[in-house]
Formats: sequence, C-alpha cells, structure tokens
Amino acid sequence: MLSGLVEEFGTNRVFDTPISEAGFTGIAVGAAMTGIRPVVDIMFGDFLTLTMDQMVNQAAKIHYMSGGKWKVPMVLRTTLGASRRSAAQHSQSLHAWLCHVPGLKVVIPSTPADAKGLLKTAIRDENPVIFFEDKMMHHKLKGPVPTGEYTIPLGVAEVKRIGKDISLIATSSMVQVALGAADMLAEIGISAEVVDPRTLWPLDEKTLIDSAKKTSRAIVIDEGYGRYGVTSELASVISEGAFYDLDGPVLRMGAMHVPIPFSPPLEDLTVPTEKMLFDAAKKLCSKS
Repeated sequence: MLSGLVEEFGTNRVFDTPISEAGFTGIAVGAAMTGIRPVVDIMFGDFLTLTMDQMVNQAAKIHYMSGGKWKVPMVLRTTLGASRRSAAQHSQSLHAWLCHVPGLKVVIPSTPADAKGLLKTAIRDENPVIFFEDKMMHHKLKGPVPTGEYTIPLGVAEVKRIGKDISLIATSSMVQVALGAADMLAEIGISAEVVDPRTLWPLDEKTLIDSAKKTSRAIVIDEGYGRYGVTSELASVISEGAFYDLDGPVLRMGAMHVPIPFSPPLEDLTVPTEKMLFDAAKKLCSKS
C-alpha cells in the first residue's frame, strides 16, 4: 500500500513506527501544530478507537480553543469495509463516528482517480482530515489515474451515472455495488442515477437533493452499520430537502447490526450486494 515511499522520499520523511496508534497519532498532532503536514497511516480502521482522544479531543478542537491561532493540518489515512475474511476486529466501517465530531473533515473516495485528487487536497487543507479507503479497493478495484497535478475540492459530490427513475446515493465500495445494480435495473427498463458524495464532511447536500428531486425516489447505500450511521444522515438530508418531490420513502441499506463474522458465507450476508440493491430499487419503483 505504501511501497516505494522510502526510496522516493527517504527515511527522514517516511517512518515505520512502533505499534502504538495513540502514540504516533499524538506526535502527528503536535507536528501539524508546528507547520509540518503529517500523513498518519492506520492500516485497519478498527484501530481508530485507539486514536480517538488525539483526534476528537485534541486535533478537532485546537483551532477553536486557541481562538484560531493554532491549526492542525494533518491527514489520518485509514480503511473501512468487510469481505476480506478478517473477522470482527478488522472488518468494521467506523467512518460515521468521525463525521459526528465538529472540526474533523471526512473523505471517502470510491475510485483510484478520486483517491488521488482528494488525498492531494486533504494534505493541503488547514484542518485535520480523516481519509477512508475501502480495504477491498486496494486489491480489486482498477481504474485510470490522472497524471501530474490533479486535485478534487472537498464537499463536491459526483454523479457517477445519470438516470431518471431512481437515485442510488452510494459511498466508497458501495458505489461499485450501485453501478452494478444500475446495470441490472437497466435490463428491466429502470434508469438509475448513481451519486457519490465523495466527502461526508463537508457534505454536498445540494447534489444529493437535486438528484432525488429529479428522480423522485432514492436509496442510500453505505457499508457502515445502518443504526445511527451515514445512511441515516444522508437519508434525512434528502427527505428534508426533497420531501415534496418524492414518490416514496427514502430507503437505507447498510451493514447488518452484528459483529462482522469470520465465516465467508455469514460475512457476505452482512453487507449490501448488487442483488439486494436491485431488489429494493425494483420494489420501490413498482410502488410509485
């Protein structure tokens, strides 16, 4: 995942740290306050739990509590997602936790090109940014990456596929699930629009609402737990902003509210699939 960085930038800039997430994240917060722009890599997003004091109580609040005198320009790069057979302690999607904290920005790319453009922007941002990449994308997802200088502003969603009958609002790995389901829906005459927020905070509410107003139906898909999660917030934004244009309820699809099993057949049941989304979208369109 980080191969070649030492050779390119040297050991003065790239560090292999002891396994103390709290320790090296705290060091990064202090380094950011001095003007350095550190990028911290937490290989498994599950271990964000060990950095919560540093990120939530320190990095997120220093700018506010110093009256704007201090900044914390750092990136915490980490992962989310199941389906790697890594069991309950290495398969969670905890991005909703960080979205709840004022002072933190949360980025969640779904393609290699978005990962490059958003990461470059995140590093240049004056605020602490949590950058989530899906574990499966590192091995399975391929796509073009622009060469040279390429950035994407935070807070700008992208319509990955234009449609007119239903909006599929999807994040991270679920964008590929939504695109697959959209292909299946097209075969039965349903035109699905796929929208990728790309950043959860700042959030491009207008693009989500405009899409739902256009199609009059929406499903929100995220790999995090459904209870009190990203799907709840995005569905609420759409419901409030497009209420009088909707022909049905905004549906939510997230991970099952259970620890992620190690067993492959059981694990595969815990996260949304193309077939699950296809069935839900087909049913929603048939009711209107």
